[in-house]
Amino acid sequence: MLLWASAFVCIRSAGEFYSPGSLALGRLAAGSLVALLAATRTGLPARAAWPGIAASGVLWFGVYTVALNRGEREVDAGTAAMVVNLGPVLIALLGAAWSGEGLPRPLLWGTAVAFTGAVVAGIATAGAEDASVLGVLLCLVAAVTYAVGTVCQKPALRHASPLQVCAFGCLVGTAACVPFAGDLAAEAARAPAAATLNMLYLGVFPTAIAFTTWAYALARMPAGRLGATTYLVPVLVVVLSWAVLGETPAPPAFAGGALCLAGVAISRRRSPAPPSPAHEGPPTAPSPGRASGA
Repeated sequence: MLLWASAFVCIRSAGEFYSPGSLALGRLAAGSLVALLAATRTGLPARAAWPGIAASGVLWFGVYTVALNRGEREVDAGTAAMVVNLGPVLIALLGAAWSGEGLPRPLLWGTAVAFTGAVVAGIATAGAEDASVLGVLLCLVAAVTYAVGTVCQKPALRHASPLQVCAFGCLVGTAACVPFAGDLAAEAARAPAAATLNMLYLGVFPTAIAFTTWAYALARMPAGRLGATTYLVPVLVVVLSWAVLGETPAPPAFAGGALCLAGVAISRRRSPAPPSPAHEGPPTAPSPGRASGA
C-alpha cells in the first residue's frame, strides 16, 4: 500500500515532463523487465491463465495507468487517490455479480454513499485552481479498470503463480502502450534526470514489486476482503503529497473522501442473518403400550 501511495506522488512529479501515454509506457516497460527477469525460471503461464492475464494486462496495467496519469494532470494526488479508492466497492460488486452470490443491501447502500463522495470530491476539485471535473472522471475510469482487472486476475491465479500473472500482465500492458513509443523517445531526450528516475521508480517498485505482492495476496484471499486494505492509500497519499509536493486537497474534497471511505465500510458490513425458526423439540415417541395397540 505504501508503494502504491508513493506512485500517486511520483506520477504528479514525473507528469510535468512526460505525457500520460509515454509515462505509462516507460513505467510498464521498466516493470515488465524487472518482473520477467524474476520470472525467468517459472516459464510461461498455463493456457488457462492467459484470458485473465490478458484482460488484467490491458485494463489494469494499460488503461488504468494511462487514465490515472492523465487524471493527475487535472487533480492533486490526494483527490486522485480518494476517487480511485472507489475500486474496492466495485470489486465487491463485480465479485458478487460474477460469482452469483447476489447483491446484499449493505453493498448497494455502500456503493451509493461512495459514489456520492466521488461527486463531492469532484465538485470541490473542479472549483480549485487548475482542476476540472475531467480529472475526476478519468480517476473514475482508473477505479473501474482497477476493479475489473482485479476480478479478471483472480481466476488466472488458479492456473499461474503470482509472479507469472504480474510479469506477463505487465508485458501485455506494455504492448498496449506501444503506440506512445514515439512520445516517450522524444520526451526522454529532454526530460530532467529526476523525472526519468521517477518513471523508473514507478516501474520497479509500485509496478513490479507492489503488483506481484498484491497478486500473491489475491491468490490467498477473497478479492473484496483484500480490496479493503487499499483504504489506507488515500491517507498515505495525502501525507506524502503534502510532504513532497506541498499540496493538499480542498477541504470539501476531504469530506468527499470521507464519504468514499464510509461507503466502502458500509459495503463491507454483513447482512443480518434471517431469524431462525423457533426451536421445537423432537416429537414424543409413542409409549410401547400405544405402539402395540394395547
